[in-house]
Amino acid sequence: MTSPREVVEKLIKGLSGGAWDELAQLYAEDAVVEHPYAESGPSRIEGRAVLHERFMGAYVRPFELSAHNLVIRQTDDPEVVVVEYDYEVRMPKTGKGFRTANILVVRVRDGLIVHSRDFHDHRAFAAAVEAA
Repeated sequence: MTSPREVVEKLIKGLSGGAWDELAQLYAEDAVVEHPYAESGPSRIEGRAVLHERFMGAYVRPFELSAHNLVIRQTDDPEVVVVEYDYEVRMPKTGKGFRTANILVVRVRDGLIVHSRDFHDHRAFAAAVEAA
């Protein structure tokens, strides 16, 4: 069986590689992804199909992502890992970019992500989109 560490490593590799059409397969059908610090307030995404739609929207985003400084910490709960990494964000149109820190708290069951709480700097991403 795939460990939580391995699943998260695939997720981060896919995010960095732009494998948007494959990423939803890492999630359970009824997965929940929370963004407690979303710019417009806490948000919640439910279900693999909705996640797939969100990932597919990345093809039209005006920026590219690559993850660096990945650290995955196992917790006392064998299903849960805490993930720390930095995004290097590049705006191909302008050549500008920025770096932002991220933390994920991910629960993996039977080789699939069932719950994730994602802490990103949503304001930085919104500003990047606005500037593009």
